[in-house]
Amino acid sequence: MKIFKKLGLAYLSFLAFWILVFDFQRILFSIHNYPKIADVSSLEWIQVFFHSIRIDLSTGSFLSAVPLLLISCFLCFNKKIFFTLFKAVMFIELVMVAMIHAGEINAYGEWNHKLTSRVFMHLSHPDEVFRTADYSMTLWFMVYFILEFTFGGLILQKFFRIGKFKIKNVPISSKIVLFLPILPLLLGFYFVLGRGGFQQIPLNIDSAYFSKKYVINDIAVNSPYFFGKSFLLYNRSNIGEFLSDYSESEINELLNDFLTYEKKHEHYILENTTPNLVFVILESWTSTVSSKLSGKPGVTEELDKLSEEGVLFTNLYATGSTSEIGNASIFSGYPALPEISISMQPFKHRKLKSINQSIASRGYTSGYLFSGDLKYGNINSYFTDHGFNRVQDESDFPEGLEKGKLNYYDEALFELFLEKLNKQEEPFLEGAFTGSTHSPYDFPGHNKEKWTGKETNFMNSVIYADQCLADFIEEAKQQDWYENTLFVIVADHGHASPYVTNPNDSEMYRIPLLLYGPALKDDAKGMIIDKVGSQADIAQTLMYQMKVDTGDDYPWSKDLLNPNVPEFALHATTRGFGWVTPKGKFTYHLDYQKYIVNTFEKEVLEQERKRCNALMQMVYEEYEDL
Repeated sequence: MKIFKKLGLAYLSFLAFWILVFDFQRILFSIHNYPKIADVSSLEWIQVFFHSIRIDLSTGSFLSAVPLLLISCFLCFNKKIFFTLFKAVMFIELVMVAMIHAGEINAYGEWNHKLTSRVFMHLSHPDEVFRTADYSMTLWFMVYFILEFTFGGLILQKFFRIGKFKIKNVPISSKIVLFLPILPLLLGFYFVLGRGGFQQIPLNIDSAYFSKKYVINDIAVNSPYFFGKSFLLYNRSNIGEFLSDYSESEINELLNDFLTYEKKHEHYILENTTPNLVFVILESWTSTVSSKLSGKPGVTEELDKLSEEGVLFTNLYATGSTSEIGNASIFSGYPALPEISISMQPFKHRKLKSINQSIASRGYTSGYLFSGDLKYGNINSYFTDHGFNRVQDESDFPEGLEKGKLNYYDEALFELFLEKLNKQEEPFLEGAFTGSTHSPYDFPGHNKEKWTGKETNFMNSVIYADQCLADFIEEAKQQDWYENTLFVIVADHGHASPYVTNPNDSEMYRIPLLLYGPALKDDAKGMIIDKVGSQADIAQTLMYQMKVDTGDDYPWSKDLLNPNVPEFALHATTRGFGWVTPKGKFTYHLDYQKYIVNTFEKEVLEQERKRCNALMQMVYEEYEDL
């Protein structure tokens, strides 16, 4: 009976150990990110610790399987090596769990979502992690890691003292006979707990969701479970398993308007078809920073002024949430799919066309300048592989300039960018990618009234960047090439703002797009385009205005100046996708197969979901063939 008692003690101790570790992490998370839960009642916060139990038991079961085998071997053979191995495995697991959560607890303030498999992309360049994080984030990572590891180590020592699991005066043969039936049974119980019970559909992330506040739901799901689910999806080579399987006739019926609409029109807004193209890619500028776009107090006074003399697109959406996805969408008219980053796969993205390639035959040269390191997200490779004549980043900036932790300040970027532009023969396509509005927001400062309240650092960085953009435009007006130039000012992706913090809300992905400059016809200046579209539509919109025959080069890009164009935007979210039309919007989560946000009327939702699925299926099938 001692054997059953001690083995049962070990079984229950493992589960109790992991539940305590996860609950300790929740407490630390709540303290560190208190501003995000300040409006949450104490009762709702306490409920987290009850609603989380099923997922905690599931995670604890998976983490406990190997340690249970090792401690069983110690109970049976009484060899210290098994207990040592058991402790080693537990400490390794504790290190991994603590690192995942210590990273998440810091990143959450910036990302507003839990740590996902996309971290592997960043970890391929470790210096990016440390440069993106400010010094306090690095310090807090170490503090939380040490706290969590120390807490777990103390509990481990208390629960699993070697003396508790020694069985004396029982022959090994008797132990083996008793272990043979009981150990598989206990492991079977772990398996049942791991899948959440005997029900047909296994446990999933939504099992812990109970609140209307996404932050509370995120706290309820322990970090290794969420991260593990993300990794399983990240590791799949066939995301198509999650997508629809419509026949060709079904797709043609669902997307008839997109596939057959009249492409030709006479709505031209350019003075001529060969303007200089100057792209300004704004890091993280979400539409809600602009009063003009959101109707709420904003911080882009200068951009709003420029929009009065340009063509402003008010319903444009980023295709994803990272810079490499945004750049590929802008220049190649390529949409985003869940968990897929085309720029990270050179063997595929090289088969896409880009704007500079479409206009190269007209004598255009092309360049791209970033104030940070372009190896992140394989952005350098993307632009180099697509034939940009000059791709430069922080390594090409002159020595002696002041810079932030992640990149040179926007004022330095625009100063160098202007020098580059002045040396180019016309016509040219040039792009500058800003960086001061990226965490850690260590911009040099500004003289305007500072933003106070939520997202203070980000909003103040936008004020600074907005002034830098205006100063650059003013300097550009003094140059000879300015008179035949079209500025394409657009964000790479959105960001949390004082008005939108939910990373699963399509509003987080709405971004500004402004066409500005003397290349515009006078009657186009001040125009507002409210058609729903995405970054992927910029390419075809520009190419049509320039009367470039693109053929089938941009199959997913729509001309947003076409009066006949169907209005929709597809975007990838964290672990899911979103769909926006004039009728509404929804975001859908792949893991727990539910709508996170939905504003479509019930009778419209089913049809819009089918249309979204059909488009994703088409994009994915082409992606597979690249």
